[in-house]
Amino acid sequence: MVGTAGPDQARQPTSVRAALAGAKLWVVKVGSALLTRDGQGIDAGSLDNWCGQVADLLAEGRRVMVVSSGAVAEGCRRLGFDDRPVTIHDLQAAAAVGQSGVSEAYEHAFRRHGRHIGLVLLTHDDLSDRRRYLNARTTLTTLLELGVVPVINENDSVATEEIKLGDNDTLAGMVASLLSADVLVLLTDQKGLHRVDPRIEPGAPLVAEAEAADPSLDSMAGGGAGRLGRGGMVTKLAAARLAALSGTHTVIADGGAPDILRSLANGDPVGTLLTANVAPLDARKRWLAGQLRARGVLHVDAGAVEAIANRGVSILPAGVTAADGGFRRGDMIRVLGPDGGEVAKGLANYDMAETRKLAGCKSDQIESILGYVNERELVHRDNLVVL
Repeated sequence: MVGTAGPDQARQPTSVRAALAGAKLWVVKVGSALLTRDGQGIDAGSLDNWCGQVADLLAEGRRVMVVSSGAVAEGCRRLGFDDRPVTIHDLQAAAAVGQSGVSEAYEHAFRRHGRHIGLVLLTHDDLSDRRRYLNARTTLTTLLELGVVPVINENDSVATEEIKLGDNDTLAGMVASLLSADVLVLLTDQKGLHRVDPRIEPGAPLVAEAEAADPSLDSMAGGGAGRLGRGGMVTKLAAARLAALSGTHTVIADGGAPDILRSLANGDPVGTLLTANVAPLDARKRWLAGQLRARGVLHVDAGAVEAIANRGVSILPAGVTAADGGFRRGDMIRVLGPDGGEVAKGLANYDMAETRKLAGCKSDQIESILGYVNERELVHRDNLVVL
């Protein structure tokens, strides 16, 4: 549910900052604009600085995972590309060439601080399959217990749809949700989220704190990304909202600011703090919330929206007005209200053709319409997550 506190008026702002000072599990995402020198290779000095700060956090007994961009950007440099390629095979080639460079850079930097890294390459498919999702969580947890720093990237060298639509902000949000991290830090080349794009309006005021779910933030996020990147404030806001479903707070901050991670660990008011204002979901619903590629859509009426959002009920045929997308039983589907806004997502109990026949009917009519009954609900509440 959306909270009532607006930007810079979130409830108990100092208490959340103080909580960050005690945060034990961190996910830190480093973007391409920070990791590379305007496409001229990895900035070893800056990387060493961040790794040193992470090492300090580890020495304090905290656990830190790093989600790193830069593979495609580094590959573009090595291959002599002036701009990010647009074809899949060129992107995959750049990622394959650049990933080794990124891994070497992190290994070298952390070795100087007495730490080892564990490179973990994921795709959204790895996190959409329940068993692979749990395996990924176990692997990351084991690395953390061994004192190793997981360095996570999307597996762009083999991904197809993911390489076009995926981004490491979203991956960082999914990783934060995967392990119920205390804080997600999205390091960027901006001071945080501004009320207006500072590249268009220099001096635009910074949003110091807000609830991640606050809809007024959408107009501030705007769009755009760096020349060799693929994110932007839009994806950072989406990542913060995904992480918030697991109770994880997010900070968007300037990775070039001196000792930025140490400042956050001290509870200093730097960057934009996006707070989680909902109770953490259970593990299964965290997994459901992280599914990005729905197979279809259910359209529901206003009464169903109210019942789903406020009473946590299942989706019954009576509240459904239409179905699209060619989904099958067990597929992930999105639930949209009359205004087209996304209300929830969940697993379908019937395929699209069956759902269309059942739309608007009462549950006790299912057998007479289909000749059989799988379930009385089109989506059961146990397989439904409200957004």
